[in-house]
Amino acid sequence: MREASQRQDGRDRTADAPGTGRTTGRIAQSDDTKDREMGTALRSVYQQTVEEQIPDDLLDLLGKLS
Repeated sequence: MREASQRQDGRDRTADAPGTGRTTGRIAQSDDTKDREMGTALRSVYQQTVEEQIPDDLLDLLGKLS
């Protein structure tokens, strides 16, 4: 494994290119940053889903159940 080139904050300077064992030259994101971005994306998708209208044919089917 390669020795990580670290910044003063302890994060890697470069990210690994997936499956190659080489670096991409880009600064690696911390796990906290990735987690925050994933959480933001998931909340956005969830909110869009909640705001979608229920299709009329589904409402008709639900109406037949009562």
